[in-house]
Amino acid sequence: MHNFLFGIYPYIAITVMILGSIIRYERDPFTWKSGSSQMLRKRTFFWGSVLFHVGVLFILGGHIAGLLVPISVWEFLGVSHGAKQVLAMVSGGLAGLMALAGALILLVRRLGDPRIMANSTIADTGILILLGVQLVLGLATVPVSAQHLDGSEMMLFINWAQAVVYFGADPASYLIGASWVVKTHVLLGLTIFLLFPFTRLVHMISAPIRYVWRPGWQIVRTRRGARPSPRGLSPMPADPARRDALDAARARLDAAIQHPGE
Repeated sequence: MHNFLFGIYPYIAITVMILGSIIRYERDPFTWKSGSSQMLRKRTFFWGSVLFHVGVLFILGGHIAGLLVPISVWEFLGVSHGAKQVLAMVSGGLAGLMALAGALILLVRRLGDPRIMANSTIADTGILILLGVQLVLGLATVPVSAQHLDGSEMMLFINWAQAVVYFGADPASYLIGASWVVKTHVLLGLTIFLLFPFTRLVHMISAPIRYVWRPGWQIVRTRRGARPSPRGLSPMPADPARRDALDAARARLDAAIQHPGE
């Protein structure tokens, strides 16, 4: 089971995330959105959204730099395993607290407002809860790492991640002696990868970068040559004969529009 969870399951989750995202973008492009509920209730949305997104972006950047950059690069830069561990604990802890505070604000807002709840899906609420639990587990790894300031616990995680991404031999073996908190954190992260293409998380890979260099267009409408719009309705003639003539003219006009060839 250990080999499946940490040696095979990562490739299943990553494959589903990549292929599922491509298929969703090709088949249902109009569902590829964040589904913001800001218009339903702006109060508390700003702080919750900013704290959550800024914290998550810092965490993602830290994980990519810390886990996937080859160890030889850090050694070349003169960063020891212990210094890297302390840096990850401090920066990751602060970013995790920020993201967790934002997630709690957004979750309370979503569950406490009937209008937002009515416009939410099970996936919307469920993924937010999972992300909150994942942030709690990430913060729980800080005390575990504090017991290994030489970086040994962190190196297990790094070696596993690089073995998975760079197709190393037997990646599951690196996490045999890891703490259960770290293992649970890894498994839940992989599960979030697995659910990624079926939730609103897909919007995170749709940053509008092309808007920076796209050509600009400006549509200008002019009223030059346009007929003035009528002001109000024309009064009906008081004479019955004139009203009948006007009705007959309208009927002929309608007939000419409906049957132009006749």
